[in-house]
Amino acid sequence: MPVAALLDQARPRLKQKLKAERQHVIAEFRHDGKPEKLLRGLRRVVDAVLAEAWQAAGLPADTALVGVGGYGRGELFPYSDVDVLILLGAPLDALTQARVEGLVQLLWDLGLEIGHSIRTVDECMVESEADITVQTSLLEARLVTGSQALFAQLQRRYREAMDPQAFFQAKTAEMRLRHAKYEYTAFALEPNCKESPGALRDLQVILWVAKAAGLANSWGQLATRGLITREEARQLMEKERAFKDIRVRLHLQTGRREDRLLFDVQTAIAETFGLTNSDGADARRASEFLMQRYYWAAKTVTQLNTILLQNIEARLFPQPTVPMPVNPRFNEVNGFIDIVRDDTFQANPSAVLEIFVVMTERPDIKGMTARTTRALWHARKQIDEAFRADPAHRRLFLRILQAPQGLVHALRRMNDLGILGRYLPTFRNIIGQMQHDLFHAYTVDQHIMMVVRNLRRFTMPEHAHEYPFCSQLIANFRDRWLLYVAALFHDIAKGRGGDHSTLGRVDAARFCLEHGLSEQDTELVLFLVEHHLTMSQVAQKQDLSDPDVIAAFAALVKDERHLSALYLLTVADIRGTSPKVWNAWKAKLLEDLYKITLRVLGGEPPSADRELRARQQEALATLRLFGLSATAHEQLWDQLDVAYFLRHDASDIAWQTRALHDKVDSARPVVKCRLAPIGEGLQVTVYCKDQPDLFARICSYFDRKNFSILDAKIHTTRTRYALDTFLVTEQTFAGSYRDIINLIEHELTELLTRQSPLGAPVRGRLSRLSRTFPIQPTVELRPDERGQYYVLSIAANDRTGLLYSVALVLTRYRINLHTAKIMTLGERVEDVFLIDGAALSNPRTQVQLETDLLEALKI
Repeated sequence: MPVAALLDQARPRLKQKLKAERQHVIAEFRHDGKPEKLLRGLRRVVDAVLAEAWQAAGLPADTALVGVGGYGRGELFPYSDVDVLILLGAPLDALTQARVEGLVQLLWDLGLEIGHSIRTVDECMVESEADITVQTSLLEARLVTGSQALFAQLQRRYREAMDPQAFFQAKTAEMRLRHAKYEYTAFALEPNCKESPGALRDLQVILWVAKAAGLANSWGQLATRGLITREEARQLMEKERAFKDIRVRLHLQTGRREDRLLFDVQTAIAETFGLTNSDGADARRASEFLMQRYYWAAKTVTQLNTILLQNIEARLFPQPTVPMPVNPRFNEVNGFIDIVRDDTFQANPSAVLEIFVVMTERPDIKGMTARTTRALWHARKQIDEAFRADPAHRRLFLRILQAPQGLVHALRRMNDLGILGRYLPTFRNIIGQMQHDLFHAYTVDQHIMMVVRNLRRFTMPEHAHEYPFCSQLIANFRDRWLLYVAALFHDIAKGRGGDHSTLGRVDAARFCLEHGLSEQDTELVLFLVEHHLTMSQVAQKQDLSDPDVIAAFAALVKDERHLSALYLLTVADIRGTSPKVWNAWKAKLLEDLYKITLRVLGGEPPSADRELRARQQEALATLRLFGLSATAHEQLWDQLDVAYFLRHDASDIAWQTRALHDKVDSARPVVKCRLAPIGEGLQVTVYCKDQPDLFARICSYFDRKNFSILDAKIHTTRTRYALDTFLVTEQTFAGSYRDIINLIEHELTELLTRQSPLGAPVRGRLSRLSRTFPIQPTVELRPDERGQYYVLSIAANDRTGLLYSVALVLTRYRINLHTAKIMTLGERVEDVFLIDGAALSNPRTQVQLETDLLEALKI
C-alpha cells in the first residue's frame, strides 16, 4: 500500500487515540494534582503516537526520531510544542523527503504543535557549534523510535564536541540577557513562570550546565557531588514542582501555550489550588495569596541559583585561592568576599550587616563566594528583636544607607537574602505584596527598590543625561541618604488599609528615633513619607497659573531643601511605578511647579501682574527673532485676558502670536500644529469663532485618529473667538511627524469648516488589565475657592472615546470649558476640568449632569 494511503489510514485512529489518552491523563491530574505524573503521562502518549506515525510513514532503517528540548527531557506540558529531530543517516533524497513531509503533515493533522528539524549527524554538529540553542536542545536528546545505532553516534559525537567551559559561559550570558529583558526582577505583577528571573528556566540552566560538565543530571546528584546541601536540593525540587504545577494549570486554564501569570487568570489559577479571598480589615484576594507564594519561591530559586552557578563555575574554572585579608571576619578570594570561618556569622552576628558595609566600601569586590552566600542566607534567622535593638547593628545599617556607592546592590542583596525584611519587619510585610491600581508594574517591595535605584541614578554622572535637572538638584543636596530612608518607607504601609502615607509616617518615625536621627533629619524624612504624593497631585490636577495654588504649596514645603527633596522623590517614585507611566508632559508639569514655587520661597510673592509682564516680554523677544514688527502682536493681544498669558508659556504665546497675528478676524478656522517643545507629542492650536460644541468636535477628531490628549487649554477671546491648545501624542509620531502635522492641520480645519453633525462616540473596549480590575467611575462637581467656576473631577478606566463621551455630555448641557487636565496613570484616567455655565446654577441640573457623566464613563 502506498505511504500516503497508510498515513490516511492511520490518521483517524491516531487522532482518536491521542485525544482519548490525553484527556485521561489530564483528568487524572485534575483528580490527584500531580504535575510530574501529568508531564510524564503526556510524553508517553505522544511517544506512542509518534512511534506509530513513524512506522506508517515508512522511514528508512538508517533514520531516527529524536525528542529534543523539553520533550526530549521527558516532559510535555499540555500545550507545549513537541520538538523533534528527524535524524538522517544520509543526505535527504526525494523519496525520504516525501515520506518526511507526509509524517510532519500527519502530526500537524493530529493536532500536535510540532517543532521539527531534519539533519544528518554532521549537520547537527555544525548547527550546534554555531547556535547555543541547538546545542542545548541536543543536550537533552532522547530516542523516540528508529535507529539506535544512529542515535548513539549522535550522542558520541556530541559528547566529544562539548566544551563545558564555553557552554557555561554561553548559557550564563544568555541568562543575563533574559534577566535584563524582565528588568532583573522576579517580582513583576504578571511574571512569566517559565522565563522570568527565579522561574523554571533558571532551574533548567543549572541542570544544563551541570550535565554539560558531567557533574550531575539531577538535584540529588548535585547534592551528592557537594555542590549544594541536601536541604537545598530538597527546596529546589519543591520549587521546581511548584512552578511546573502553575505552568500546567496555566495551560489548562487558558487552553493554549501560556506561561504568563496574567491578571486575567491569577484568580482562576488560585482557586484551582483551593485558595479563597480573605475577609476583615486586611482582606486579600485569592490571587494575592497565590502570587505571594510564587514570589517567595522565585526568591529562593534566585538565591540558590547564585550559589549553584558559582560552585559549578569553580569546578569548571579552578583558580588558585589565595585569601587576601579584609578584616578578621572576611577575606577577598579572586575578587569575591569570603568568610574566614564557616561559623563567622554565628560567632559574630554583626557580620550579617557588616559584610554589606564592606562591599559598599570595596567596589572592586564583585560579589560573595558561594560559601558566604549560603552561610549568610542561613544566618538571616539570627536577626530578631535583640539583634535589631543593638546600637552597633543600627549604626551598621545607617552606614549602608550612607554609603557613597553600592547602595542599590547592597539593598537588593539584602532583600534577596531575606535580611532586609528581617531587619525591617514592616518591610517584610510588603515582600511580594501586589498592587491593584493598574499603573504599578511591580510588587511593593520591588517598587521601593526601583525608587531607591532611581534616586541613586540621579547622583551618577553616567546617567546625568537621563534627568539633568534631577542630577543638578541632587548634586547640591546635603545628606542625600535621607532621601533613601524616605524611599524605603514611602510605600511601606501599603496593603494595611487606611492611608498608607500616614501609616508609613509612623513607621518612619519609629525608625528615625531608634537609629538616632536628628530632629531636623527626622522631620524631613517624615515630611517626605507623608507628602510623597502631594507634588504630583498639585502639578497634574491643579491650576499652576493660580497664585493661590502656588502659595499654598509653598507654605506646605516651607523651604528650598524640602522642595528639592520632594521633587526628587516624586520623580523617582513615578518612574519606579512602570516604564509606561512617566512622560515628558508630567516631567514639565513637575519642573514648572518646582521653579514657580522656588521663586516664591526665594521671597518673590505670587503675583499675576509680575508673571504676566515677564511672559509677555519673553514672548516679544522671541517674536523679534522672527522679524515681526514691534506692533504685530497688538491686535491679537488686545483680545486676550490675563488668564491666557498666565496659562501659556512664553514660547507658546510667541508661537501662537506668530501664527495668528494677521488672522485675528479670520472667518475660516485656523489650525496650527508643531512638535511639542517638551520633546514628546504634538501641540495643536485651534483658532475659530466660538461655538458650543467646539471642544467635542475637536475631541471627536483626535478620538477617530486614536490620539491621546495629554493637556487642553481652552480660551475665549474678547471677540468670542476660541483659542484652544491641545497636547496630543501617539506611538507613530516620532517616525513621520512632518506628514502628521500637515494632515492634522488640513483635516481638522476641514472638519471645523464643514460643521457636520457630531457622531456617536466609539465605545472602545477596555484593555485586558482594566477588564480584570475595573474601576468604579466617579464624578465630583464642586465650586472653586473663588466661586467663579466649577471644578469637575472624573476617574475611570481608560478607553478609546472616553474624553469625547465626556465632551458630548458637557456640550448637551451647554457647559463652557476653560481648562482640562488629563492625567493617565497606566490604565486609569483622572481628569480635572474647570467649567462654568448657566446649567450649573441649578442643583437639580448639577445632579443630572453628574448622572449623565457617570453613564458616559461606563462601557
